[in-house]
Amino acid sequence: MVTLTKAEERIMQILWDLDKGFIKDIQEHFLDPKPPYNTISTIVRVLVKKELVSYKSYGGSYQYFPMITREDYRSEQMGRLMKNYFGNSLKEVVSFFSETKDLDVDELDEALRMLEELKKKK
Repeated sequence: MVTLTKAEERIMQILWDLDKGFIKDIQEHFLDPKPPYNTISTIVRVLVKKELVSYKSYGGSYQYFPMITREDYRSEQMGRLMKNYFGNSLKEVVSFFSETKDLDVDELDEALRMLEELKKKK
């Protein structure tokens, strides 16, 4: 799977939220100043070429929809991030966040509960 540019990822986020939409639908989900219609259209066509988005034709209009789920993309990107930056080590990821982020105690407790559940399943 490919890594998306920031602009491509933003459009994918919108399409995942919409499920499907025309360029104007996508454009409506940007804050002002909205990117030009042609800019969005160009990025969507790139996503089509990358086979991450497909479309249904309605005369001269095209309704676009994602070909990959948000969860699949997230999983792929997290796997890449863990491999390239943390040596596939969950311990290194946890260490990074514990040292560099101001974590909420409730979030830490929840993370510990999740890790305990994962440990029980293994």
